[in-house]
Amino acid sequence: MNYTITNFEGPLDLLLHLIKENNIDIFDINVSEITDQYLNYISKMESLNLNVDSEYLIMAADLIEMKSKSLLPKTEEEIEEDPREELINRLVEYQKYKELSLTFKGLEAERKTIYSKEPTFLEEFKDDSLKIGEDLSIDDLIKAFAKFKEKKFLEKPLNTVITKKEYSVNRRSEEIMNKLSKNKKVLFEDLFEVYTKDYVVVTFLSILELARKGKLLIKQDSNLDKIILQEVSKWI
Repeated sequence: MNYTITNFEGPLDLLLHLIKENNIDIFDINVSEITDQYLNYISKMESLNLNVDSEYLIMAADLIEMKSKSLLPKTEEEIEEDPREELINRLVEYQKYKELSLTFKGLEAERKTIYSKEPTFLEEFKDDSLKIGEDLSIDDLIKAFAKFKEKKFLEKPLNTVITKKEYSVNRRSEEIMNKLSKNKKVLFEDLFEVYTKDYVVVTFLSILELARKGKLLIKQDSNLDKIILQEVSKWI
């Protein structure tokens, strides 16, 4: 056996090791036996010219005192007092902390496998190419879209027949530009002729794409007014 005190975090850790190694019930410790094993371990360390911390020697002294008391005749009061009680309580408490520390080490090891990302400033993703009026922002357009959806939901008939039709941004963009070329201006909400989820989403995305490409201008004459869309060539 290799004797090294550095394997233990203190005298209680060493005692728990000896208890486990010898299959001793922690609540039924034989003071004489555990003291002899502890002193033997310390003696082996000293024979190898290894330094033994004072805390281990203090525990050795406590065990020797406890052993001597257990061997001496006892009075009636001493019989009622178990000299092992304090040691057992300390060992049980230490064992709980040790088991808990192993749980924390496991959680720490698990946390090391998780990598966090620093917060990213979203300004770099901001698109300033959208042709929107000076007093109108993309947030205003989204709010108008939300109000339009709420209005249409309240107007929805109780019984409806749903038909499936495919829409694409390119095709819807062409339809919007054709409508704008025939009219001086078009209200934002008038472009949503059909109120189905696919149609509404594709129409909204098409408006944003046309604005991004500079083909479409979006304007609001004053706050809370209806939003107007117009072809760029007709705005100038």
